Amino acid sequence: MNAATMKRTIFDSICFAYLLAVAIVWVIQPGEQAALALGRNSLIAGGLLILGAAASAVINGSGRRTLGELIFEPAHRKAQHVPVSWIKTFWGWQLILAFSVTVIVGLNQTQFSFYELTDSMGFAGALRLFQGLLAPNFNILPLAVVTIIETIFIAFMATVIAVPVAFLLSFACSKNIMSHPVAFGTYAVLRTLLNIARSIEPLIWAIIFSVWVGIGPFAGMLALMLHSVASLAKQYSETVESVNEGPIEGIKATGANFIQVIWFAIVPQVTLLHVSNTIFRWDINVRMATIIGLVGGGGIGTMLIKYQGQAMWPEVGCIILVIAVVVWLMDTASAYIREAIK
Repeated sequence: MNAATMKRTIFDSICFAYLLAVAIVWVIQPGEQAALALGRNSLIAGGLLILGAAASAVINGSGRRTLGELIFEPAHRKAQHVPVSWIKTFWGWQLILAFSVTVIVGLNQTQFSFYELTDSMGFAGALRLFQGLLAPNFNILPLAVVTIIETIFIAFMATVIAVPVAFLLSFACSKNIMSHPVAFGTYAVLRTLLNIARSIEPLIWAIIFSVWVGIGPFAGMLALMLHSVASLAKQYSETVESVNEGPIEGIKATGANFIQVIWFAIVPQVTLLHVSNTIFRWDINVRMATIIGLVGGGGIGTMLIKYQGQAMWPEVGCIILVIAVVVWLMDTASAYIREAIK
């Protein structure tokens, strides 16, 4: 079994197992305890995957193209197929079914309700809140400006510290550089650790660092810095993986060592994209820095949660206005800078 076939089989097995699991839960409608028991039962999960693999094998054996085959089929085989409207294909109906089931489950899980959305009492409460927000109290404007400056510096320092760390890690996280079997192990470990770090939201990191170093801007900066390292390392490494191999081969032909190949053949190709991604990350960090203050990360978020907790909506309106202006200015500035360096 080649790699493409294995990927197709795994994808289709999971897809069909997912549809079977939804169908089973929909039929039996388990309570909370029963659902937990089902979720903990690895035999059920394994059985569903086996059934999904069997369904995948039967369908592929009948000559029908599944969604997994469409995604992972080699390009030369895709070119051999006669073009057919997607609505007339098996994979098209598989996609429609999977999407429809997911939407239905999503509506159920989010408890979507037009009744709650249009309830008169709830709408009246929201109207009072917006009336307060749209009549901001500018008496707290000087304090809001001071704290938004702190917020900007939290984002700035988090980005500045994260960039060199992510830059160095990006080469160790690039598959085309870490192709040697021993180096590939380092690549796999680093990518896993960075994926874990990136999957944890800055809000959670801010809570952790607030306990570690205390509530304040330092905790917020550390939270954004760690998340920025993980995110930038991924972006940088993907840029490195997409470089032109020509200059690399040319530098190697001169007898250059590993470091020289990276510095003279790869770095010049990725510099502009790295700068663009860095500016974009700082833009993201400025917006995130306004949020992590809600959990003790310092900056204007701490001020926002203080007034929001006391239902002082005119003051909240002033803070939101300051945040909106700063985010707009930062977004505009970063857009012009990214355009200028293209």
